[in-house]
Amino acid sequence: MKKILLSEDDIDFANVLKQYLEIHQFEVHWAKDGDEAWKIFQKEIFDICIFDVMMPKKDGFSLAEQCVSLRPEIPFLFLTARNQNEDKIKGLKLGADDYIIKPFEADELVLRITNILKRTSKYSGIQPTVNEIQIGSYLFHTYRLELKLGNNVQQLTEKEAALITFLFNNKNQLLKRDQILKAVWKNDDYFSGRSMDVFISRLRKYFKDDTCISIESVRNIGLEFKIKKADL
Repeated sequence: MKKILLSEDDIDFANVLKQYLEIHQFEVHWAKDGDEAWKIFQKEIFDICIFDVMMPKKDGFSLAEQCVSLRPEIPFLFLTARNQNEDKIKGLKLGADDYIIKPFEADELVLRITNILKRTSKYSGIQPTVNEIQIGSYLFHTYRLELKLGNNVQQLTEKEAALITFLFNNKNQLLKRDQILKAVWKNDDYFSGRSMDVFISRLRKYFKDDTCISIESVRNIGLEFKIKKADL
């Protein structure tokens, strides 16, 4: 059951929306204002968040900024009664996956949520079972999307985290290019292949300070994520 944080100050509307989402098998945590939503967000891990733009104590834009700074991997969308283009642009610049104008059909919202979850599912469906993974000398924090070496922290994108997770889960094995592309990019076309090459180059730089870790290419076949330490 996917968990949703719903932040909406209109009590009647929120009650109806919460019940409708629960009918569609979502677990909904409802906050009546931005401050309450922020407190809940810090304590729970959600699959997606729904923020009303105009709320007391903390508006939806300010709430989204805080949430993104803490857990940038979690998708979110805005609900608003304001049909103003500058608001929509602001919301999308904050990283919103959608921006829905009230009134709307509840079925449409469920469909949009479902599509967002399919598209942005954590680590592209390669979700690790723990929050932190030790990779050689590095600590990979899966939910914060951070790769740490001592006091140095590398902030990761979701795609980078997905790639690291997949490579680590298949460490010390020769992986074909199309295996990686289908698992992480969900596509093995030419452009996805070029994108993968760029991401592999980034990961080599990220892991360069541990000589026990290497990403070795095998011409015309694929690559191998090698970790030499026996206990890993």
